[in-house]
Amino acid sequence: MAATDDGAVDSASAAAAARAVEEARALLPAPAPDYDDEDLEERAYEAAEKVIVSISGGPDPEDVDGDGGGGGAELCSSSGSSPPPFSWRKLWLFTGPGFLMSIAFLDPGNLEGDLQAGAVAGDTLLWLLMWATAMGLLVQLLAARLGVATGRHLAELCRDEYPDWARRALWLMAEVAMVGADIQEVIGSAIAIKILSRGYLPLWAGVVITALDWSVLSFCFFLDLFFHLPVLHANCFIFLSLENYGVRKLEAVFALLITTMAVSFAWMFTDTKPNGKDLLIGILVPKLSSRTIRQAVGVVGCVIMPHNVFLHSALVQSRKIDQNKEYQVREALRYYSIESTIALAVSFMINLFVTTVFAKGFYGSKEAGNIGLENAGQYLQEKFGGGFFPILYIWGIGLLAAGQSSTITGTYAGQFIMGGFLNLRLKKWVRALITRSFAIVPTITVALFFDTSDSALDILNEWLNVLQSIQIPFALIPLITLVSKEQVMGVFKIGPNTQAVTWTVATLLITINGYLLMDFFSSEIRGPLSGSLLCVAVLIYASFVLYLILRGTELSEKIAKAIRGSFS
Repeated sequence: MAATDDGAVDSASAAAAARAVEEARALLPAPAPDYDDEDLEERAYEAAEKVIVSISGGPDPEDVDGDGGGGGAELCSSSGSSPPPFSWRKLWLFTGPGFLMSIAFLDPGNLEGDLQAGAVAGDTLLWLLMWATAMGLLVQLLAARLGVATGRHLAELCRDEYPDWARRALWLMAEVAMVGADIQEVIGSAIAIKILSRGYLPLWAGVVITALDWSVLSFCFFLDLFFHLPVLHANCFIFLSLENYGVRKLEAVFALLITTMAVSFAWMFTDTKPNGKDLLIGILVPKLSSRTIRQAVGVVGCVIMPHNVFLHSALVQSRKIDQNKEYQVREALRYYSIESTIALAVSFMINLFVTTVFAKGFYGSKEAGNIGLENAGQYLQEKFGGGFFPILYIWGIGLLAAGQSSTITGTYAGQFIMGGFLNLRLKKWVRALITRSFAIVPTITVALFFDTSDSALDILNEWLNVLQSIQIPFALIPLITLVSKEQVMGVFKIGPNTQAVTWTVATLLITINGYLLMDFFSSEIRGPLSGSLLCVAVLIYASFVLYLILRGTELSEKIAKAIRGSFS
């Protein structure tokens, strides 16, 4: 009888342990789908492409014997344990995605915002640049958290989260944002080529040179289509050629480009000998006047690039991590947080160099309001002269590095966006061709057939900045919604306090960009017909934003029920 009782107790203990194991595993985020047929699911990186980081320490939940009496307790207690001690070697292995992400903070559009802020506002907006970078860091850390915890990137998760019509609308918005950013980046590279060629190569020629890889890729497309020669694809596209050598090699190239920017703009910074006291006051003392409101809005608006949120959530998957093992996810999040912080600190310093140089040279001058990306080099040359190495060419080298690096990351982001939203299993070079065509074709059209004077470029840049501002909610809102859901993130969902902070930051960013849009359209839109069309567009836009915010809440369910009732 005693033996029977002992057996019953053992069975009950085993059942309790099994339940504990299942409950513990339920708290982990849902793993990425594992399909035997790779053609069924689009992935950011295939298993063979991922970097092995050799995360050590911590228990393996799969090694726990669920049938044993103490197995469930061991899993429950260990799955929430702290990750292993900090390791510089592991930090090095995780270093890369954050620096690729930081390039969006250094693209030609940001550099133009920096130089205009410096020329018009001096050093008074450096504090805002610092806090805007901090807000950008928060958003990017959320994107990294989403990608690491789920093993899927933002575009893939949006595909599953939203109904078909909303998913396609989000995809369209993301593509438009990416194309707008890519146009700015290509034009920035073309301006740099014009500077470095001493004006022998006009802007349209610079655009064509920047698009040469796209032309070769198009040629390869026709070779494959008519002659079936896929062997040529591997080396025909600069980006894909780098990627074929491995993720770490690609990251090393980007590190070289960032170093080129840092050295170039630091050289300019030391050449112009800025006032250290004014610099510190600008960083530490908040100051904002009505005269510099537009520049302030531009500084904040340039920080959040919608396509960069999608990009970072995919880049972090380049390291081999088991999302079913909590200690591995926590360790990866720790190293990615450190790396992203360092990367954006570097980007802040580079932006600070540019702002300070133009503040030193042009703040309070009559040229301040006329400086843009296209004529900035000439103004620098006239103000600071030649020296050992003319500042004009230093600026050109830095601008070229910014344009080329951001163009490549834009192509990278475009592949993730298209593949994630549409679940397209295309060859990488085909996706790159499609993505690149969206940006290159309109850019070449602008350069060849429209006036490329300073004023025309400034107008084009204003419209492109507006385009970016319009898209910001369609990256931020889905990101915050997803990282707040336990069904998606498991134990890694953000808590109430973090949610409050992130929604506050998102509201602030959307409001600031809304101000920029109202300011722009109030000066550009004239006539009753244009005004009416704008009102309709704003109504549709605001309705979609509210839908994204309220979706899944009790209020949205009540509204939907009321709408259904009115039609029944």
